[in-house]
Amino acid sequence: MSTARGARARAREEVTAAIKDEARRQLAAEGAAKLSLRAVARELGMVSSALYRYFPSRDDLLTALIIDAYDSVGEAAEQADAALLKKAAKSSDGKAGAIAPVRRWVTVSEAVRSWALAHPHEYALIYGSPVPGYTAPMTTVPAASRVGLLFFGIVRDACQGRGIAEPPLPEELRPEAERLGADLAPDLPPAVVAALVAAWAQLFGLIGFELFGQFNRVVEDRATFFTHAATQLAHGVGLVLPRG
Repeated sequence: MSTARGARARAREEVTAAIKDEARRQLAAEGAAKLSLRAVARELGMVSSALYRYFPSRDDLLTALIIDAYDSVGEAAEQADAALLKKAAKSSDGKAGAIAPVRRWVTVSEAVRSWALAHPHEYALIYGSPVPGYTAPMTTVPAASRVGLLFFGIVRDACQGRGIAEPPLPEELRPEAERLGADLAPDLPPAVVAALVAAWAQLFGLIGFELFGQFNRVVEDRATFFTHAATQLAHGVGLVLPRG
């Protein structure tokens, strides 16, 4: 790449980052529904036609912000899990497998909660109310899947290692559980996949209740409450040693 082309690429990256930063400020102040390219351009001292060269529409800008948010929470979760496994690998026995799957699950859950508390408006963008008139494209799916895939990976490692206690599965739910299993994780028991999907929804429900004020005057020691609830979710998907 020539020096001139490299400079242009860096300049474009800087302007793109500035646009996103201003858009995030608008999200915090006005909410996603009121995000406006014209307002972003005005705050940056740009003409609207110049901004459109970076993001042709509001939806394109929203999509970029959504992908960034999903990648950010996904990275936070992955780094927390990797740090825990690295610490285990340096322990006296030198085995990452010595880390209990429940501990990995709770560590990742706590990392997601910490990210949400630090980025409430971005959390609201990806896990709050849908933005009127906006439909997320398929390009958001890989980033949106990162946290879920990490939880599936923890359960998969448990199955291949210590084993799990398969949760009960009502017969009326079996067809749906088998469909979910075929779509999401054919190598896991359908009962486990169904429990995982439910636990994923409950985890983000817990975080949303805390973030959006539903726990006000209800739960005071929220960190301890969350850790306990996350542990119970881990048990619900089978992350306990089978009895025998």
